[in-house]
Order: sequence, then structure tokens, then C-alpha cells
Amino acid sequence: MNIIKLSIAALGIVSIAGCAHDTKNNKMETGKTIEKAIDLANMDSTINPGNDFFKYANGGWMSKNQIPEEFSRYGAFEVLDKLNKERIKSIILEVSKIKNAKIGSPTQQIGDFYKAAMDTLAINKLGFQPIKALLESIDQMKDKKEIPTMQANLNFKGTYPIFALYSAQDEKKSDRIIANIAQGGLSLPDRDYYTSNDPRSIEIRKFYSSYLIDMLKLTGYDDATAKKLSLVIMKMETRLAKASMTRLEQRDPKNVYHLLTLDKLQKLAPTYNFSDYLNALGITNIADLNVNQPKFIKEIGLMMKDISLDEWKLYLKWNVINSNADLLSSDFQELKFDFFGKKFSGTQKMQERWKRVVSAVNGNLGEAMGKLYVDKYFPKEAKERMIKLVSNLKISLGESIKNLDWMSDVTKGKAIEKLNKINVKVGYPNKWIDYSSIKISANNYVQNSWNCAEFEYKYNLNKIGKPVDRDEWGMTPQTVNAYYSPNMNEIVFPAAILQPPFFDMNADDAVNYGAIGVVIGHEMTHGFDDQGRLYDLNGNLTDWWTKEDADKFKAKTQIIVNQYNNYSFGDSLNINGNLTLGENIADNGGLFIAHAALLNSYKSNGTPKNIDNLNFDQRFLISYAQVWRQNIRHEELMRRLKEDVHSPGEARVNAGVANLPWWYEAFNIKHGDMFYIAPENRAKIW
Repeated sequence: MNIIKLSIAALGIVSIAGCAHDTKNNKMETGKTIEKAIDLANMDSTINPGNDFFKYANGGWMSKNQIPEEFSRYGAFEVLDKLNKERIKSIILEVSKIKNAKIGSPTQQIGDFYKAAMDTLAINKLGFQPIKALLESIDQMKDKKEIPTMQANLNFKGTYPIFALYSAQDEKKSDRIIANIAQGGLSLPDRDYYTSNDPRSIEIRKFYSSYLIDMLKLTGYDDATAKKLSLVIMKMETRLAKASMTRLEQRDPKNVYHLLTLDKLQKLAPTYNFSDYLNALGITNIADLNVNQPKFIKEIGLMMKDISLDEWKLYLKWNVINSNADLLSSDFQELKFDFFGKKFSGTQKMQERWKRVVSAVNGNLGEAMGKLYVDKYFPKEAKERMIKLVSNLKISLGESIKNLDWMSDVTKGKAIEKLNKINVKVGYPNKWIDYSSIKISANNYVQNSWNCAEFEYKYNLNKIGKPVDRDEWGMTPQTVNAYYSPNMNEIVFPAAILQPPFFDMNADDAVNYGAIGVVIGHEMTHGFDDQGRLYDLNGNLTDWWTKEDADKFKAKTQIIVNQYNNYSFGDSLNINGNLTLGENIADNGGLFIAHAALLNSYKSNGTPKNIDNLNFDQRFLISYAQVWRQNIRHEELMRRLKEDVHSPGEARVNAGVANLPWWYEAFNIKHGDMFYIAPENRAKIW
């Protein structure tokens, strides 16, 4: 679990495919060819674009690219992700060859971390011995009063039971960093899996019970005892789930902002000693902190009173086992994959060991790896081109705001001020995190991971009470994604997204604006979506809109909610239009703004000639659609519809283009086509 809360609206690494590029082939270092975006063979011209533009643009590619066993979904993003893993592996193998590397240097740390993690013979021989002493320390607790201190100890090892404490910007005073406490303590990724009685949730609970039993048996319990103990764990987690806010409730930032003194926090849960917990974390002299979900904290207090010490011990031990399973012997890893991979997402095969270890290196030594990645794979020209594109999109959004017929001049003026103040970060940080104090050995994977977890957590907590560091990044450069932070009022584009198939230096403007241009517009629009609009130009949670403008905005966003609520996937699986609203607004805005910027780019040079018999509007739209080309397993689709704030790629295409007037003209969409929307019913906000 990544305890550092990022107040960001990301493009969606969990649901994003790579962006399109031109018809020219681009060669990977491995000799493979990156797939072309505007490739007629990727399309399926037998499909009416008005009935399914997603399959019209991607049907050929989809039929030729079945999902590999190790993926729950396969698309252009996964193609790029595989390339990135190969690149990172090559860097790791290079640094691993360096002898007598200085202790604490990135070369030594990355090389030894990889070596220890790849030593499967030693790891399998140890079984669960690496966590045995930690489990025994939990068993040695004599009183429930020791739980807060034990919880802090587990936090430093990357395990976060009960609730999460982290540092973040104060929502209403964005220039300062404060402590935050948020609900947590669940093994399943959403509280609704415990509380809902729909068939999928019931099935997941059944699978989870089996997973609990099998994991407990691996640590030495007999079958009967494991079954009995699994009921206790399920009972405790279900109680936590029932006290938790839903994902939809948490989308309103006002719902998760409750600034309290330590005394008032303690009164919420008198039986849990927060002073002991904070002292064990090394946090002293804090005047106030934000409690995201006070109701949840009250329930913790009641549970401390109602639940026995032995049950609390079991719950804490389970958190240690589950959170460390990927670091242990193959039987633990396979059990966890069988549940979270196969049962949850439909993935048929675990990724090769080296791929999982590359992910672990990125997760534990992210910026150290990022610096080496940027030095080798990120061209300066890409950054310069990207900055220019961002500038063009800013101009386009500014023109759009000024010409809105539903917003007052007062709110327009403040919106323009906020837009002008958006900070832009491209490629990589100006300064890098110094990991040199982390002790990494070549023969202890679990301890290496714990040392990294302790460093990360202390690094996060050390920010409390200090000014905001505006040079800091919320993603590593090797991450294929982008994000907007409302508290920082900034958009960030890591290096890994600025390459084919996402961004091509040799592509024509229509293709790049349809791909990376929409990404830029998407992130900018997040500053003005249903959540981002609640923050001012300095990143403070405050309502700077007139009531009349806010009411008009909500009426327009309701059109988008209704459109996506009505988007179904064959067997009555529907998108939650309210949960995905922010991302759907950003897609809508990104498309309009990027297209307007494209038209602006043609004003001086004239409209370009057709390429592959496609005009620029058609290329823009196909480029956008092929950003999201993918095949997805049914289990993964069900999971994302419950957990993800992003709509599935198919809907991001079909529902997205259905609101664009030039789509109708470019592809001769007519009344009666499945995705035809009458002009007066189309959504356009920005």
C-alpha cells in the first residue's frame, strides 16, 4: 500500500492505453516494432462508426491481439509497459555488473535489490521465516494498550492495518503540510465487497474466505483452526467496511475534511491512545490534523472496547502475512496471485519473476531508477515539444472559457486566473530524492523491502508542519501516466508518456493532438471538473463560483452523468456515471480543447492534405480512439466498474466522440445510429 496520499486526478494508469503515433515504424531496442496507430489494418471498416466507433477504429487490432495469459487487459498501454520493463531491466543488468559500487549509491542499491529479489532459491528455502519474528512480537503483546505502538511498528515495515496516517497539503491552507488520518484496514480493495449482496460481491467473499484459510495454513495453522480464525478476520474487516465511506462519498472533498486538534481526535475514540501511536511514529507537537472519516475513527474506538486482545492479534498478524506475501516463498506468491490475479481480474498466469522484480525496484527505489531511465531514454527535444503543446492547449482552454455562454464574467475572470497559474512539469524532477541512507544488501529481499518502506514512510511523515515543496513530484519519470493536482494547481507529464506510441516527434499534428493533446487537455480540465473547480488558483478548497454559475455547471454535468449511467456492457453491467464524473468531464473537455488547439495550429500554415485518404478530423478522432485500444477480461471489467473512477476504454471512446459535432461530419453519423445524439442533447462544458 502506498501510504502517501496524492491529491491528484490522474489520466488513469490503471485504465489507460498508449497514445497514437504516425504511420512510420518505430523500432524498439529489442528489434520489435511499436504498433502503428493510424494503421488501416487496425481498423474494421465493416462496422458502422456510428454504432461502435471503438471497434471501427480498433476492431482489426483487437482480433489480432488476444489477451496474453499474464494480463487481465491488453492494449497499447501494455505494449508500452512491456517496452519500459525491458528498458529498465537492461539498466538494472548494466549496473549489476559494476563491481565495488559505493555503498548507498543508486548503482549499489538497485543492483543488490534486484539480486536479492531474484534469488528465488534462497527465498523459497526460507518460506515465511522472514516474517516469523514479527508475527511472534505481535503474539507477545499483553494488553490492547500496546496496539497503537505495534501499529506504528508495522507501518514502518509497509503494513498499514486499522487506518492510515500520512502527510498532505491542508485542503484549505495549501501552503502547509499537515497530518491526515484516513479509513483503511481492509484486505479487499473496496468496502462494497464486504457489504453488498450482488452476485459478484458474494462470489468475491467466498473466494476471499478460501484465500484466508489457505494463507493461514501456510503459516502453520491446521485446517480446522484456519477456518475458525478466518471467520474472525472476516468479521473484523466487515465491521471496518460498514463504518467506511463509499468511493462516491469520498469524491466530494468537503466530506473528507475535518480539521481537529489531537484532543478532539482522542475524544472520537477514547479507547485508542493516539498519543502513543504518534509518539511511536516520531510525530510530536502537532496542533491539528485532518480526520478524513470521523465516523470510521469512532468505530475504531468501539472495536478497541468490544474485540478481544487475541482477535486483535490475529487481525494484525493477518495484515503482516497478506502485505508481505509477495516477498515470501513461491507458495505464498502463488496463493495471492490466484486470488487477486485470477479470481479478481481473470489473469491466467503470473508474470515472469524478472518483470515482478522490475516493478518492485520501481516501487521501492523509484526516483533512483528514474534518474537512470531519463539519462538513457528521454530526449531533450521531446520536453521542448511538449512544453509548446501545453502552451497551445492553455491558449485554447483560455479562449474557450472566455467564450462560454453559461458562465458569468466574474467567474470567467477567476477561471482565467487559475488557468494562467497552472504550473507545468514535464519529464523529470529538478531535484531527486536521496536514497543513500537506505541499507540494501544482496541477500535479504524482505529486509530490503522493509528498509525502503521505512524510508518512504519517514520521508512522508517528516513533511508534517513544514512548507510545501513545489519541486516534488507525485509520480516517477518512468511512469506511463499524467496527472493534475488540485492542491498544487499543476499538471505533470512524466518522461515515459512522451514516447511512441503515446507521443511521436515525427507524427503529424492531427495524430499528436488527438493523442497527447487530448491528454494535456484532459489534465488541464481536471482543474475545472466537479472536484477540481472547488479549489482556487492557489490550491485551496474554497468556492469561488457564483451560485448561478455553479447551478448551470451542475446541470451540464448531469447530462454527462446520464450518458454514462446508460452505458452498458452486454450483460447489464453499467458504468456509475457519478463515480466516473470527474474523468468523463476531463475527457469531454480534453477532446474539445485539443481539437480547438489543432485548428489554431492550422491558421498560419493552412489545412493539411489527407494522409492515407483520411482528413485531419478523421485522423484526430481515430488517433484518440486508438489511444484506448484494448481487449479486457470479463472479471477485470467487473472489477473496474466497481473500483475505478475512470470509465472503461470502450466507453471513453464511444461516449466521448458522441458529443463532438465534427465526429458526425467526419464519419457521416446519422439519426438512427446507435451513438447518435441530437445536437441539443450533447454535452459540452469547456
